[in-house]
Amino acid sequence: MSDSERPDVAALKELEQVIHALGDEMAAWRRRAHEAEARLKEVAPGALKHLGTGPGIDALEAENKDLKHRLDAAKKRTKQLLDRIRFLRQQHEGAER
Repeated sequence: MSDSERPDVAALKELEQVIHALGDEMAAWRRRAHEAEARLKEVAPGALKHLGTGPGIDALEAENKDLKHRLDAAKKRTKQLLDRIRFLRQQHEGAER
């Protein structure tokens, strides 16, 4: 049986071809990413400000603010409960001694 007929050699050659194709594809994606980054740097920051306004954005910002307040309140309440549990645990451990 010659090397060219062995299944492992054929599989290795196929793997090399796939790796080469993936390398070419990655290079193309990398090139496109660099081009997109270059175009993004060319855009003036003020040119995109109009995208961040409007009733939909305002509603989302209000909801986000409300959710942040609720999250802060929940964190505070959770900390209070943990402090209470620690205190009760310490009392319970002290009573067992």
